[in-house]
Amino acid sequence: MTSIRALSLRELIMTRHPLIRLTLPSLTALALLASGCNDDTTEADDEVGATETAGSETESESETETGTTGTTETETDTSTDTDTSTDTESSTDTDTTDTEESGETGEPVEPVDPATLRPVSGMVAVTLEPEVEGPNIPDYVKGLVELINDDSLPDDVVFPLPAESTDTVRVAQGLRHSLVTKWFDPLTNDNSFDAPRYGANNDYIAYFGDGWAGAPQFSGNGNSGWIWTNHEYISGDQPTAMTGPTSQYSLLTTYLHWYGRIDNPAAETWTDDELAEVITEHKRQLGGSWFRVLQDPRTGEWVVNKNANNLRYDSTSATQVRVTGLELSATAHDDQGTELPAGVVPGIMGDCSGAQTPWGTVITAEENVQSYYGDVEPCWTSQQQLVVGSGCDAGADIMLSVEPNDDGRFSAHPDENHRHNRDFYGFLTEIDPGMAPDEYYGKTTPGDGHQKLGAFGRARWENATFAVGPDWQLVDGQPIVIYAANDRRGGRIYKFVTSQLWTAGMTKAQTRDLLAEGTVYVAHFADLDNDTGQTVNGEYPGPFTQANGWWIELSTTSTDVAPNAAALGDGTTVGEALVDQSWNNLAGFPDDNTVRRALWTAANKVGVMELNRPEDIEFNPTFGFLYVAFTKHGRRVALDEDGVLYDPETQEMDSPVREDSTGSVVVMDEDGDPATAMQFTFWTAWAGTEGADVYDAANPDNLFIDADGGVWFGTDGNYGTNGHADALYYLDLDINHENTFGLPFRVAAGPSDSEATGPALSSDSRTLFFNVQHPGEGEASTWPN
Repeated sequence: MTSIRALSLRELIMTRHPLIRLTLPSLTALALLASGCNDDTTEADDEVGATETAGSETESESETETGTTGTTETETDTSTDTDTSTDTESSTDTDTTDTEESGETGEPVEPVDPATLRPVSGMVAVTLEPEVEGPNIPDYVKGLVELINDDSLPDDVVFPLPAESTDTVRVAQGLRHSLVTKWFDPLTNDNSFDAPRYGANNDYIAYFGDGWAGAPQFSGNGNSGWIWTNHEYISGDQPTAMTGPTSQYSLLTTYLHWYGRIDNPAAETWTDDELAEVITEHKRQLGGSWFRVLQDPRTGEWVVNKNANNLRYDSTSATQVRVTGLELSATAHDDQGTELPAGVVPGIMGDCSGAQTPWGTVITAEENVQSYYGDVEPCWTSQQQLVVGSGCDAGADIMLSVEPNDDGRFSAHPDENHRHNRDFYGFLTEIDPGMAPDEYYGKTTPGDGHQKLGAFGRARWENATFAVGPDWQLVDGQPIVIYAANDRRGGRIYKFVTSQLWTAGMTKAQTRDLLAEGTVYVAHFADLDNDTGQTVNGEYPGPFTQANGWWIELSTTSTDVAPNAAALGDGTTVGEALVDQSWNNLAGFPDDNTVRRALWTAANKVGVMELNRPEDIEFNPTFGFLYVAFTKHGRRVALDEDGVLYDPETQEMDSPVREDSTGSVVVMDEDGDPATAMQFTFWTAWAGTEGADVYDAANPDNLFIDADGGVWFGTDGNYGTNGHADALYYLDLDINHENTFGLPFRVAAGPSDSEATGPALSSDSRTLFFNVQHPGEGEASTWPN
């Protein structure tokens, strides 16, 4: 087991630890930092000001659209849900380092090796201790749960993992862990500046075992294979002409300084050339990594094979992706100004969670892309209040904002060629891993390359999941069915059904071509209480008291009755409501292309029930259920209980605040085959709790389903809600367990205030990979120690 000891801030100072220069800058403006998978702030907040009310987060300072002149737009569940302003001010006041002092006195700034930078995100592998009996991690954990249910757990066995917070990775007794790789680590034997490196704030993980067949899930070698991981965002304040970097941007500028790209990483003033270096490198740090891993048979630790063809995909135009099934606002150009082929766009960004496709590619979900070039739907505040005069007003067709703004994290680039239209991003993106980053779909060979699924539409996508058979493969003679969630307060769950059927024997290219055409449905949780977003008639629905909902075709030709038709005009169809320029006091949608570019506003227009930040959604092929992680809410809603838009003049007074600070995991059960089912039932499998008990946990985010249908989740925000580390949990849903049914069992916990992201099992389930994201974002950390 890797032994990691946390150094306190006092110890660091007393011993003059060499990392102190890098640790202290990372503590500045901590209450302003943000976690990329957790955003509701909008461009409109700058203009209107989202008034915080009782029950909403103390987050007003982070509600600017970008981090170039303010803080990151993305919402930090780990720091904003707790009152850290005192600690933040203290950290900021003491933000003086050797590096900064040298710059202020004009002395040369000593370069710092990127390998020593702390704290940084990284990937961890959890394995069984050699003496532990059991075929794999899920079976071992479930065996412990069985003992607890039977009240027969031995006294010398500590399980679940205690609810504590340290600056270490902790795992349950019988497990051990090791670091696989971390931010700035080279992915090859080339250590030059331009070589591929593991990127920032890692999120989603997908493991492909060597020799997998059928579908990649739980197939192939469990000791060697390939890993995809997302890189979502960078925390803190990006430098501007008159302000210096904070938090992880201080690490980025220190990295650039090591390679001689800038003179002073802690400078308070920056030239255009220096800002160009920072923003270009920022683009390179996001996206995804594809690299080969293998397990050392002697130590059990996992290592990167740097001799393999490991690749980086990023937000620069070195990565090129074709948008299929949707017409864009304009023809794109690369970062040098050269026009790209029609439908091809530069880069991927805001990559949160994702999915492994049954045919062996990766879906990476572009979530908070509004932080980089601006919001396509800028007419809503983070309190879900309509902003009059921002393109959504009744009396005309909707006017989407597509031109890059002036102060986005990327659009602040001094070189205009680096600025790209807003509607090029916000898609479920299918990466063909191993193909060259610029190999857009169909560039060389039909069916090869990378594509953004425009036919599914734009949103702040958290992840995606496929309806598959018990073998994790597509079902012969059925359309391809994809589910995904829009991760924002009031965001909805969507289903995409391809127009054509998939049949066994189709090639990979034929399968992928199906994704360019299909029908988009949105889930309407009809029975849900509008004032809570959690309950039905004031109670959580249970497995024997299930609630009802239905799917609504979201198109201008849909004949489904609009959910708000009873209040606004009996019998009005969704199609009629969408094209109507006054329906629900919102602008009209002239065509389906416009609907799919603005799914959030379209769902509001027809009165679809808002949800409490739906994040990860996973299809369970063992039982046929869908599991959804609802992280929390805490703010107002756009629509009343009848689906009618609140008057923006009085919304702050009339709209209820959904007092959901802990989140839940909800089960959705389709009424029939996923491709044809138009109704579903839902019930709460687990509701988050506040406290420091061993079973207290809050704010579920990532989910994963093990080979036997077991449900696992990671949290993002539990540290802020409950004061103990965000962690990975096994959720006991065995109805035969009288004592443990519905309880979360903490299996692994992250350091400091990090988020435990991207949990994934190796094909033999003997290794559990997860990412430590944004350690030290709101607390002192030196991870990995």
